[in-house]
Order: sequence, then structure tokens, then C-alpha cells
Amino acid sequence: MTRRGFLLFAALGLAWGIPYLLIKIAVGELDPAMVVLGRTAVGALLLLPLALVRREILPVLVRWKPLLAYTVVEIVLPWFFLSSAEQRLPSSTSGLLLAAVPLAGIAIAFIFGRPERLHLANWLGIMLGMVGVAALVGLDVAGSDLVGVAELVVTVIGYALGPAILARWMSDLPGIGVVTTSLGIAAIIYVPVVLLTGAVPAAFPSTPVWVSVLLLGAVCSALAFVLMFALVGEIGPVRATTITYVNPAVAIVAGAVVLHERVTWVTVVGFVLVLGGSFLAARRRAVPPPAAEAPPATGPIPTADR
Repeated sequence: MTRRGFLLFAALGLAWGIPYLLIKIAVGELDPAMVVLGRTAVGALLLLPLALVRREILPVLVRWKPLLAYTVVEIVLPWFFLSSAEQRLPSSTSGLLLAAVPLAGIAIAFIFGRPERLHLANWLGIMLGMVGVAALVGLDVAGSDLVGVAELVVTVIGYALGPAILARWMSDLPGIGVVTTSLGIAAIIYVPVVLLTGAVPAAFPSTPVWVSVLLLGAVCSALAFVLMFALVGEIGPVRATTITYVNPAVAIVAGAVVLHERVTWVTVVGFVLVLGGSFLAARRRAVPPPAAEAPPATGPIPTADR
């Protein structure tokens, strides 16, 4: 990996590892719906000039049906349930449980009729990941927090389903345009939700809270996607997906350092099992190149985190 690639990788790992910490701070004073509205609106407004200059909005809007489906399953529902879950769970636990997205992705592939050909390492990874999640839920989460775990399950399914929709119906569309329009649509959807549910704060939030919402939109959404596309261009889409395994580590460290969240031996063991299991489950068997020179490998582009 080049120096530029390493810097992009590190920056993206940080940008997609700190949302859990920032969400935890924001929901201390704001309703989850208000947090999602603020985050999506800030991200969309920052990316809109770039998308307009590159003329990437109209081509995406033409494909409005899969775009709307992607927006709902990748942003509208997951970001709300993630924010709601963090009212009950530590940010580090949320980040770690979401590392199971690659496991859910395998199930989604079967549902979409494009099942992966799994080998022994994949099955071992699935089992390790399930054991890790079971350890975290059974030993590191109180019984009263199981509602939060259920909300994270919805988030995991959404995060796994979103890329599948992208790959099947929108793989030829410009990435920045897809991100900008989906963030904008999500913000529009949440305006009436916030107004009708009374989620508008009665008083202006404290500095840490509104700064957290701004960072969620500017750094964890807008900047993160720009970094992601730069990283894919630098090291390729396949190697870029390994960012999935860095984010939970950042979430655990950030939660422990900033919020003084407890890191137990169960957290450490669960971290190793979930991350190792997800890595093995998503690993593809190496295929020998043909006699002729093969084109560069391509693969799925990682999506939001988050």
C-alpha cells in the first residue's frame, strides 16, 4: 500500500469508527429522529455542490425506485434504529455488533439469488462470528438492553441489504450522486417525522451535542464518502472493504477514552471472534489467473457506517 493509500485508509477508518461515539453524545439531549435529520441534512448540503459540478444528480434520480429503496434500508431505518439503540447500549458495543454486517451480507446474497460459494474458511468464519455475537449479547449486554440489540439487528440487515441493492440495480451510477441524493431524500423524509412526533428540541442543545451532529454529517457522512472513493481509486474496491474490520476497534477505543465505557474481557473476546469471523466469512478463495494477463480485480464498494 502506498503512503497515500495508508493515509486514506487511516482517515476513513477514523471517520467511520467515531460515529458511534458521536451518536451516543447526541442522543443524550436529542431525539434519534432529530439526530438523523441533522446528520443527513448536513451531509447532503456539503456534497450537493460537488455532485452538481460533476452532473451526477439527474442520472441518479432517473433510477428513483431502487434509489428510494436503497435510501430506506441503508439510511432512513438503520440510522434511526442505531441512534435509538445507543440510548440503551454503550457506543463500543454498538460498533462491535455492527461488525456482523458481512455475515448478514452472505444471507442477503442467498435471498437475492446470488449465493456465494462458501468454502471451509467461510463456514468457520460464520460460526465464529455467531459465537462472538452470542457472547456479547449473552454476557456483555443486560436483559433490559435487548431492545437495543433488536434495533441493531435491524441496522445490520439494512447495512447488508443496501449494498446488495446498489450492486443489482445501481452499480453503473456515479457514487457521489447516489450518496448525495440518498442523504437528501432521507433528510426530506425526516422533516415531517421530526415535526409530527415532537422531536424538535425545546431548547438549543449544548455545544458537545450540536458539534457531534455537525461532525456526523460533515466528517462521518460527506467527507467519509469522498475519502472512500479516493481510497477505492488508490487501492481498489476489494482491498478497500477491509475498512470494515477497523471501524469497531476505533469505536471501542473512542468509547473507552472519551466516555469511559467499560471494556471487559467479554468485549475483547467478542471483538476477536466477531472480527475474525467476519473476515473469514467474507474471504474469497483465490482463483489462479488465466494464461493471458488478467484485468485488475474488482469488487463491491463499501458503503456507509456508519
